[in-house]
Amino acid sequence: MGKLIASAYEKLYRRPAPPYVREYSVWHVITIPLRKWLTNAVAANCPFNCIRILLYRICGFRIGKHTHIGMRCYLDDHCHKLIEIGDHVTISYGVFFTCHGHGQKHCPIRIEDGAYIGMRANLLSKNKNGSDRGIVIGKGAVVGACALVNCDVPEGATAVGVPCRILQKEVRDAENDE
Repeated sequence: MGKLIASAYEKLYRRPAPPYVREYSVWHVITIPLRKWLTNAVAANCPFNCIRILLYRICGFRIGKHTHIGMRCYLDDHCHKLIEIGDHVTISYGVFFTCHGHGQKHCPIRIEDGAYIGMRANLLSKNKNGSDRGIVIGKGAVVGACALVNCDVPEGATAVGVPCRILQKEVRDAENDE
């Protein structure tokens, strides 16, 4: 079936089809725009968190219990299997998740239990050290508003800025002891 889709692509766009198109099934071609519409038009604009989470789960995203995802978030619909969100996570309004870019491999994003992602943060899964393992936001980590996260955030640490700077947990613990 992929050959038929590749042939249609080549006739429509008058250029060779990308290699991955030959691997697509008809079902895959049908579900891509449906998933994109459900995640970016319906779920992202739904005012009820429980329905929003249900729609994301129907689209294949792995989302833990008691998690809040704010409105207008963009979850990379092409890589729904690569985004994993743990339990008791809070993701604020307008957070952007991307698992790939032009000419990049698809890399995972994992947010562990109890993490907090601030408003309008951007999570880019291509690690800045060049590895293809993606990024991990550790347990209890905090990502500040408008931060650009392109590296791992350790457990209990805070990430702020563009690109993000990691503030270690020990610094916060020392301040709490005083």
